[in-house]
Amino acid sequence: MSYCVNPGCPHPQNPPDSILQCQTCGARLLLRARYQVIEPLGQGGFGATFLAKDISLPGQPSCVVKQLRPSSSSPRVLEMARELFKREAKTLGQLGDHPQVPRLLDYFETEQQFYLVQEYVKGSTLKQEVKQSGRFNESDVKNFLLEILSVVQYVHSQGVIHRDIKPANIIRRAQDNHLVLIDFGAVKDQVSQTILLDPADQSANTKFSVGTFSFAPPEQMALRPIFASDIYALGMTCLYLLTAKSPKDLDFDAVTGEIVWQPHVQVSPNFARILEKMLKPMVGHRFQSTGDVVKALNGEFEDADLCNGLTTQFNAGGRTVEEPTIFNSDATSLPSPQMKNDRDLRSKQSIRTRTSFSQSGNTGMQPRVSRTLAESGRTFGTAALSNGNLAGQKVTKAVVKWESNSLRAAYFKGKRDFADCELSGLQLPKAQLAGGNFYQARLVKANLQAADLSGANLGHARLVKANLRSANLTEAYCSTANFEGADFRGADLTGAYLSKANLRGANLCGANLTDATVTEEQLASAKTNWLTTKPDGKRGFGF
Repeated sequence: MSYCVNPGCPHPQNPPDSILQCQTCGARLLLRARYQVIEPLGQGGFGATFLAKDISLPGQPSCVVKQLRPSSSSPRVLEMARELFKREAKTLGQLGDHPQVPRLLDYFETEQQFYLVQEYVKGSTLKQEVKQSGRFNESDVKNFLLEILSVVQYVHSQGVIHRDIKPANIIRRAQDNHLVLIDFGAVKDQVSQTILLDPADQSANTKFSVGTFSFAPPEQMALRPIFASDIYALGMTCLYLLTAKSPKDLDFDAVTGEIVWQPHVQVSPNFARILEKMLKPMVGHRFQSTGDVVKALNGEFEDADLCNGLTTQFNAGGRTVEEPTIFNSDATSLPSPQMKNDRDLRSKQSIRTRTSFSQSGNTGMQPRVSRTLAESGRTFGTAALSNGNLAGQKVTKAVVKWESNSLRAAYFKGKRDFADCELSGLQLPKAQLAGGNFYQARLVKANLQAADLSGANLGHARLVKANLRSANLTEAYCSTANFEGADFRGADLTGAYLSKANLRGANLCGANLTDATVTEEQLASAKTNWLTTKPDGKRGFGF
């Protein structure tokens, strides 16, 4: 059978001898004079996927043809889609160097539609496997993770986020039983994104591809995927393998936003903790890299060399008590905010240390540094501890103070964690602080003019009257930060997360707020002018 790829064709099936022209709509059936489409494999918001054969080669080998359909036909959008398509096809071509990623065989444009041709992988998806053979046990899921994590690690090392990891997109190859990761979102997201630039297309936001809802984390659904988004999707895939249930069929905690999966599985406590950390809704609470997950699975919990001198101590009942240490990797190459890290106190009898794991040497990643519970995004103040004679006693946490030169030097040497530190009044103009963690740090009247704070975590930080003129805060996480009276003139806040941040009296004249998460009420409390770029990309507030 020959299949017509014209989206408007009412009867796309054609007899096998019809390979040139569709008998129903008259469209050409043979793509690029060599690819004969046989049958559809799937369809989504971005286009469709077909099984085809390459009749120009001996044996007419099978291949997969992906048709990408930009929703707007305006010349401007099509031209931008064309450039993005070429660039992203080149990226997918690089990914094909891995034996567990389908090779890109061809890409082309015809009649304002874009096509990718990829290697066909014969086998069953994990979704099909579960339906045919039943649920996986813990050992099977661990083996799955260890194999697929190496593939995802390679993908991330190429600067690509998959965006749509799920059981249906992982095939167990028939010839060798190895797992193959298919259906990358890089191209379809980039091409679909161009429709957002067309003001005539009022439905653009609903057409933007963000992955599969049940398996995608909150930040991806908010159109800001990062590498850790793929880790969340892997966690959801593990749940499907263990339960044979789609995540949408599981309950979730309305307060924390976490999936309630524990009653449906029987796994060891250690593996349960790993899954729990993979599935954290908040990015900063999640594993930050594939290397972190691998080390967790291999039981590598601590690095004593990084413990020395980096744990915070607090005073309880007149004596010094060292807080449990948490480790976290600092991946400065991540293209999005590094939010606060996890501290989960669940035990009713004692403080339980939660441990995250180090980066396994990915290119472009910084060495991990130790984190303490005090620095992980929760305020101690007065705490009622239940371990022995500390119960009910006042716990006072020491605050780490830095000087301008020592902070610059520490960052240069690889330190990224300055959470809960006293940094008020520091002179840090043009400082390179990208990806730094300044959660709950005090930066009152700090001079950060022209500093690079891209991807930094400034959640709950105090930056009252701070100088942030011409600073780079792209993709910075600034939830509930206090920017009262801060100077943002000329600052780049593209994609910054400013939810619940205090902008009262802040000077945003000339600032770029494109794609920033911020409300009109917040902006109304700040100073803006005609040079201020609004979140929708347009200039000028007029007040």
